Amino acid sequence: MQITIFGAGYVGLVTAACLSSLGHIVRCVDVSTERISAIQQAKAPFHEPGLNELIRRGLERKTLILATDSAGALTGSALSIIAVGTPQSGDTVDLRFLTSAASSIGRELRKHGSYHVVVVKSTVQPQTTDTFVRQVLERESGMTAGQFGLCMNPEFLREGSAVDDFMNPDRIIVGEWNRKSGDVLMQLYANFGCPKLRTTLRNAELIKYTSNSLLATLISFSNEIAGLCEAMPDSDIETVMDGVHLDRRFATSVSGEAVRPGILHYLRAGCGFGGSCLPKDVNALREFASRVQARTPLLDAVMNVNERRPDQVVGLLQQTAGGVQGKRIALLGLAFKPGTDDLRDSPAISIARRLHQAGAAICAHDPLISVAQVRAGSIDIALRSSVEDVLRGADAAVIATAWPQFRELNWGELVKLMAHPIIIDARNLLNETYFSSDVTYRSVGRGYAVVKEAL
Repeated sequence: MQITIFGAGYVGLVTAACLSSLGHIVRCVDVSTERISAIQQAKAPFHEPGLNELIRRGLERKTLILATDSAGALTGSALSIIAVGTPQSGDTVDLRFLTSAASSIGRELRKHGSYHVVVVKSTVQPQTTDTFVRQVLERESGMTAGQFGLCMNPEFLREGSAVDDFMNPDRIIVGEWNRKSGDVLMQLYANFGCPKLRTTLRNAELIKYTSNSLLATLISFSNEIAGLCEAMPDSDIETVMDGVHLDRRFATSVSGEAVRPGILHYLRAGCGFGGSCLPKDVNALREFASRVQARTPLLDAVMNVNERRPDQVVGLLQQTAGGVQGKRIALLGLAFKPGTDDLRDSPAISIARRLHQAGAAICAHDPLISVAQVRAGSIDIALRSSVEDVLRGADAAVIATAWPQFRELNWGELVKLMAHPIIIDARNLLNETYFSSDVTYRSVGRGYAVVKEAL
């Protein structure tokens, strides 16, 4: 099938590269010449394992075509997919990029000459596809929905495993204006063996927001219980959650072997959720609910717990180290999660800013974050190239991103580099690491009866 994708960002580029690797002819359009130039060199503008190889293969086989101009982009195409960003702007979702993409498609539909299906893959609030997008398409094309097809096909790609998530999806949701529209999109996914749900456009939009809001709720629930444990000596969130996970409704057994579903990963304590999806999508759902006069006290609380969590981590550090004013704090990890170079709404950045406000000097190390990214985010952090460099002379360290390689380090030697061996583990990454008695190790979600005296 020949497909046109508007947007070469995270979702658009992963979708384009994966579909082209499956033999489809994919034209990917993005207005950024800098972005398209980088992709033409088989270099994705963000880190995603396996993606560059798929891009390179698609370019070599000419199944992936890149363009900055939408003129003629629908020629020979059966489907166009809108995969542009829908960022949060204050209390509302910014639809500028969506408007631009839909307008370009609408103008091209005027001269297309055959039935064409427009698919919204961008995350949009309910009632956006069948009203806003449809109206833009109709205005620009001079046609009415039905003369062209319209679908909503939400993505469920996790940063760090997006290629595998696309190629091996757990579900495919097809929201359809009518049966004819959905039939064309179903052809695109004919060879995928996962469950496929066909539904209305509004249900498809809501499924995406509901899925992410549930994950965010599980994280905030876990962090709220962690806060309770932190207030009570001799309690430990890890043990508490281990006991919760043993519930047979969570843990099943296959041939005598325990099987733990992936959802349990979200029932663990940490320093909060971040990234480009969960905070944005929960807030967008709250805003939409307010607009239609529906109350969301649970989701309000989810965000409230998440916003407080970095403060609680900094509070644990201040309590343990006797304050941070004038002290050098090492921050291990800046990305919102391991396996990505995404700083958007990262709890690590929130922790860094709170420490800076409290008078600390912050140095940091992250395997994938560059100095340019730190500067672009106006973050007052001195970036170091290694864990050794960031710990050398530090008064305390905070583990803010659960990079697995941090767990494998020789901590017995690393703590000797620190001016004061204090470690605050905001991801409970080193819970099973042995530390000598002269090291003060504090993990989140644990009540400590004795706190180290001030330095």
